[in-house]
Amino acid sequence: MTDPTAEEELRLRRELAAVYRLVAHFRMTDLIFTHISLRLPGPDHHFLINPYGLLFEEITASNLVKIDLDGNAVDPTPHRVNPAGFVIHSAIHKARPDAQCVLHTHSRSGCAVAAQSDGLLPLNQISMEFYNRVAYHDYEGVALNLDEQKRLVHDLGTHPVMILRNHGLLTVGSSAAQAFLRMYYLDKACQIQVEAQAGGSAVVLPDPTVCDYTARQLNGETDESDYQDDDAYDLAWAALLRLLERVAPDYRD
Repeated sequence: MTDPTAEEELRLRRELAAVYRLVAHFRMTDLIFTHISLRLPGPDHHFLINPYGLLFEEITASNLVKIDLDGNAVDPTPHRVNPAGFVIHSAIHKARPDAQCVLHTHSRSGCAVAAQSDGLLPLNQISMEFYNRVAYHDYEGVALNLDEQKRLVHDLGTHPVMILRNHGLLTVGSSAAQAFLRMYYLDKACQIQVEAQAGGSAVVLPDPTVCDYTARQLNGETDESDYQDDDAYDLAWAALLRLLERVAPDYRD
């Protein structure tokens, strides 16, 4: 007989490994640093995270590390875990039941916007997905202190994304796919902002009412539009998996 629990863990391992490969493919990595975690079902509060020391392009379903909320490996593994990853991710997984996946990056544009006092601006339709939905957390040094966890959790609140000032970007999602797509567009919004500002001309900010309406459209929170596009992210994720099957099919191993 098949083991439903083992089958579900394998499915989630492959989904998380896919996200690692996609972050590498779209050049949002920082060598072996930053991290993506995914909670496993069950009462034990276990989650998967990357083996510290591997490039994201080397990560597969089988070499992901299963740890508990104290950062201890649940199964035998030759790998250890990035301690900063444990500090950040365990705090959010523990505090946010909806945060099945937590994704953190140090991308160039993300770090640039994280250094700006105004944070993310609604300069483009892409950035408006996050209008009034971005949390901010002030920099406290490398995230190696457990005491920072309560402030991380407090600052994130119920938001889907957070800008870690002078540090980078963070997204959460009900699945690895949702966390990745949020990060893809959050990072793209940061790229657009940096390039728009580099042009030297004054930027145009749409009316706040339009920004709010657009955010509700993009987050499926309104039925005021004549048409709906509720399966857009599902279609995008399916396309991304087809991409991986062409360029990095070993993520499933």
